[in-house]
Amino acid sequence: MRSPLQAQVVQWLVQSGDAVAAGDVLVIVVAMKMEHEIRAPNAGRLDELFFQPGESVNEGEALGTLQLIATRDAAPSSVHAASRAIPFATPDPGAMRADLQQLQTSLAFTQDAQRPEAVAKRHALGLRMARENIADLCDAGSFIEYGALAVAAQSRRRSADDLMRNTPADGMVTGIGQIHGQRVVVMAYDATVLAGTQGMRNHQKTDRMLGIALQNNLPVVLFAEGGGGRPGDVDVATVAGLNLTTFAAFARLNGRVPVVGVVAGRCFAGNAAFLGCCDVVIATKDSNIGMGGPAMVEGGGLGVFKPEQIGPSAVQHGNGVIDVLVDDEAQAVAAARHYLSFFQGAQSDGQAPPAEALRQVVPENRLRVYDTRTAMQGIADVGSLLMLRTGFGVGIHTALCRIEGRPVGMLANNPSHLGGAIDADAADKAARFMQLCNAHGLPIVSLVDTPGFMVGPDMEEKAQVRHVSRMFIAAAHLRVPYLSVVLRKGYGLGAMAMTAGGFHEPLCNVAWPTGEFGAMGLEGAVRLGYRKELEALPEGSEREALFDQLLAQQYDNGSALNMATTLEIDAVIDPADTRQWLVAGLQSGRVAPAAGPLSIDTW
Repeated sequence: MRSPLQAQVVQWLVQSGDAVAAGDVLVIVVAMKMEHEIRAPNAGRLDELFFQPGESVNEGEALGTLQLIATRDAAPSSVHAASRAIPFATPDPGAMRADLQQLQTSLAFTQDAQRPEAVAKRHALGLRMARENIADLCDAGSFIEYGALAVAAQSRRRSADDLMRNTPADGMVTGIGQIHGQRVVVMAYDATVLAGTQGMRNHQKTDRMLGIALQNNLPVVLFAEGGGGRPGDVDVATVAGLNLTTFAAFARLNGRVPVVGVVAGRCFAGNAAFLGCCDVVIATKDSNIGMGGPAMVEGGGLGVFKPEQIGPSAVQHGNGVIDVLVDDEAQAVAAARHYLSFFQGAQSDGQAPPAEALRQVVPENRLRVYDTRTAMQGIADVGSLLMLRTGFGVGIHTALCRIEGRPVGMLANNPSHLGGAIDADAADKAARFMQLCNAHGLPIVSLVDTPGFMVGPDMEEKAQVRHVSRMFIAAAHLRVPYLSVVLRKGYGLGAMAMTAGGFHEPLCNVAWPTGEFGAMGLEGAVRLGYRKELEALPEGSEREALFDQLLAQQYDNGSALNMATTLEIDAVIDPADTRQWLVAGLQSGRVAPAAGPLSIDTW
């Protein structure tokens, strides 16, 4: 029996004269501080041992001699007991190694089952635990946790047992899971641990996950409930703690990967700053979002307020902070899964709505209000439409959906608000939506029904010129196909903004037979262009008759059919053929590579 390496003999497990079976450990040797087992190559009986414990042996040098015997000739009782009790023998299924037991004990403190009081208190508020939301968000069994054993950086003021029991995961659960079979980074502040505040170690965990997301182009979902920075972490030697990399790292995700923020409960200060960097914010009706909580507001001498008075959901939905407002966390998680599905490629199971229903969307009375969301639903695959930012900029609807399984962004004017005229909020909403689709490679479908940009002294006080021009700038930087369908009114600069800056900028620009066009609203064009003729007649029925006659002429001249004859639009189509046109355009268009860094305005 020869030594396979240069080593030192540690222990013989058998003695001269012992019978051994093939594979029994005979001797332990050590080399480079690592122990090696040398086993019997065959069954036999040991004759002579040449080295004692503590002695060195060279590679290939004989350790001893083994007289071979047939296995059947060796009685079980003759095999040395020590040689059978070798390391790595088959363990007792009911036993657990000490190191594994220690791990299981430590991990148990991170689980909700070990914290029944916290769970009961949370559930009494009608809210979920962080891990419950993650389990609902991710495909079953797919979540793997990073940094579970972290505790708050407070060892100079609290015992290790206290920290393990009361600051599990340092108040933030982080890891990677799957949503619809694709990997996603998930981070959830735990409001039951130190109020979901941002500690030194959960910042480190966040930095780690953000780096993984950026390096591997993984979407990110953040459950952002919590109270911002934590002053009690005394283990770190800083004064103000402003030398963090986390906020800059979070912002670098912008335009690179989809980032979803979810809020239930209260989200203040640093947690809200992360939320504001997200592409989309999904929040429950009982949520509060603010850049400062009650203590910060009071500390700034700005008054004393209860948490529920700061940034309630009704305010934050109306001003555009919240993109999707839901009733509870279950709906929030479902909305997050729905949203992320649009960035996971085409699907093959899209169901088309009844095409003929589109023929009835626009009333025959050209002055009658209707809901353009009906057109959106009639074009999108059944069940795919996800409306965004519904409380803000209501003059334009924005949504993600699928058309024959392909994800697209869709925007539409809203004739129920200002007759479809585009005001500052609607323009901001549309421009940011274009940026969102552009950054993540989603084609855009625009449904047009607008008399133009909103005008007047009140509008100009709101910087209308700057706001509405954002639509032209955003469109000029698009790398995705853009397709337009004029449902009814296509007037002036507003219609041009809805068609990516001009009627020939889209890959296709078609109109329904109800389409009507002009450099400005037809009524205004008649009053301005025929002022002399109208003023030449006395006020009353005669002037009104002339006005109606001139308006009819303008309408006929600006009809969709006439526009098509002059090639100002590509075609007039049967509304029932709308999806056919859009599918052809989507199949023809290509998403161009990004020429440089892409970004999405927070606003």
